[in-house]
Amino acid sequence: MKNYVEDGNTIDFTATADVASGAPVLLGKVVVVSLGAVLTGAVGVGVAEGVFELPKVTADDIGQGAQVYIKSDGMITSVASGNTLAGKAWAAAGNPSDTIWVKINA
Repeated sequence: MKNYVEDGNTIDFTATADVASGAPVLLGKVVVVSLGAVLTGAVGVGVAEGVFELPKVTADDIGQGAQVYIKSDGMITSVASGNTLAGKAWAAAGNPSDTIWVKINA
C-alpha cells in the first residue's frame, strides 16, 4: 500500500505553553496526552489513542460511558457548551473526585 503514512497512535506538536508529562493537550479537535514534559515552543509527542486518567472538574458527576469534554484549561467536564469533545468516560467519576478515566477521541 503506497499511501500509508503512520499508525496514528502518536502525533508531534509544538507546545504553545509548558506541558507536563501526562497532561492533556488539545490540537484543534484532537485530544492528545503528552508523553513527556515539553517547554513552550518545543516539539513534543502526544498519544492520540487509549484510556488515560485525566483531571476533571471536581463537582461534575460523570457516569461510565458518558461523553466528556475538555475545557481550555485541560480539565475534563460533562458540560458540552464552550468545550471540545474529549471522548468517553471509561469509568464513572462522581462528585467530589478530581480525576476520571477517559478513552480519548472516542
